[in-house]
Amino acid sequence: MLALALCVYVGLITVWPLGQLLLTAFGPGDEGQLLGTMRDTLSARATGRAFWNTLTLSLVSVGISLTLGAGLALAVGLLRMRFRAALSFLILMPLIIPSQILALSWIELLGSQSPILRALGLAPAPGQGNPLYSRMGIALVMGIEHMPLVFIAIRAALKSVPADLVEAARIAAVPPARVLMRVILPLVAPSALAGALLAFTAAVGNFGIPALLGIPGRVPMLTTLIYQRLNGFGPSVAGQVAVLALILTLIAVAALALRAALMRQLRMRIEGGRAFSPSRRAPLWAQALIWAGVAVIAILPLAALVLTSLVPAIGVPFSVEVASLDQYARVLANAAVTRAFGNSLMLSGAAAILCVAVTLPLAYLATRRPSPAVTALDLLAEAPWVVPGTVVALAMILAFLPPLPLLGVSLYGSAAILLIAYLARFLPLVLRPVMAAAQGADPGLDEAARLAGLGLADRMGRIFAPSVLAAALAGGMLVVMTAMNELTLSALLWSSGHETIGVMVFSLQYEGNSTAAAAVSVLSTLLLLALCALAQVSLRGAGARALPWHQG
Repeated sequence: MLALALCVYVGLITVWPLGQLLLTAFGPGDEGQLLGTMRDTLSARATGRAFWNTLTLSLVSVGISLTLGAGLALAVGLLRMRFRAALSFLILMPLIIPSQILALSWIELLGSQSPILRALGLAPAPGQGNPLYSRMGIALVMGIEHMPLVFIAIRAALKSVPADLVEAARIAAVPPARVLMRVILPLVAPSALAGALLAFTAAVGNFGIPALLGIPGRVPMLTTLIYQRLNGFGPSVAGQVAVLALILTLIAVAALALRAALMRQLRMRIEGGRAFSPSRRAPLWAQALIWAGVAVIAILPLAALVLTSLVPAIGVPFSVEVASLDQYARVLANAAVTRAFGNSLMLSGAAAILCVAVTLPLAYLATRRPSPAVTALDLLAEAPWVVPGTVVALAMILAFLPPLPLLGVSLYGSAAILLIAYLARFLPLVLRPVMAAAQGADPGLDEAARLAGLGLADRMGRIFAPSVLAAALAGGMLVVMTAMNELTLSALLWSSGHETIGVMVFSLQYEGNSTAAAAVSVLSTLLLLALCALAQVSLRGAGARALPWHQG
């Protein structure tokens, strides 16, 4: 009965929407011919341009992510330095900060009104376009945002390098540079490649950065083309955008399949032993250089965002004399902004609670009562996380725009469709850490309780749930932190009265009110950092290790 209920749940929020997307993409075109919609969309010039921009800029961004992520991971992992935990947290900041806020912070840093570059005499001349509104600007910011994925992968690989191998090379008087090239790099190369492919998948599905940089710069990508088509023509172009979404999905799935295949081929078997830990202290000049690089990536853009939010109006140069909190007073007096904060907190909190409630029985069945049906259910639950968020949003529109059977009510334009999309998209954020914790727990306790006559509900509530509670709480916190500021789903699903924080930042910047957008972004970032601190203080053990800054 429990498995059946989970099947119905996953079917309603995942299988049915994605199935509607496939049916629409393969539907007849205007002339009624089979696959006509797909043929017409694929042959359109706009599709080809957006496809090649998506592919090429994603690849360029991966090169940037790999260069920065590998360099920082090797520096932090191989050298002893002060405040290494704080440095790792700052390196992960581009991944924690939402993409639209990250893009806005870089816009404020490099624009002609930049409060930092202008003071140094390095800002572009007034009236000159922002250099980020270009192909390379999009690739640069996406590369910085996804750099932590490479950093996390390589840092994890460095922690598994046997110390005996490195010490043996040192005893043999092998120079440090050769130890790095001949011993360490070959061992971490598979993980670096896996992180690079994850960065590519994230770049393909990125919406916030292409929207804030590509739309003004007239650099279309598949995610922004879907948004602009739906925003301009509405459901009448559902078939065309379904084909575009299918292209995005195929690119993402191909990258993930390539990652899985390469990891199987390149995985090395290494005998266990004492884990490698850095013994060489980094020179002060090297530490200063590393901190300077991290400051440029993580601190300066946010500083520019904060200073911009203190300017009373657009076009007013920043100075101590004009700095004020007036912009914060204005945005907090704006009913739409306060409603957006309330909506985001309510939706993200509800999504976290429901995801935890669904994850516990699903993880129990997958680890304690495995079967082919449960395995298939687990894979289906992962699908909305694997495919780009724009695809999930479009699938929700296609599934819930028509009136629901029997009820005769459409969920489109309501908060319910946002919540359903969040539930489908973010369930794996809870499921993965809970599954990992469940696999590490002793299954004999459940078997003993079953033999003692305890029912399923008692075994789950008294034995299984307490053993994975910390991981479930960590996953729930990740859902709140991710959903609270998300834009990709909300940009296509929001409606008047149901605005979210991400939508408000995007809308204010799109209207040209960059100072108000900066103020909302700063408030949102402060709230996010407060949630990070709460998660750090509240969680212990396996739960804390599920948080992203502990994976680096």
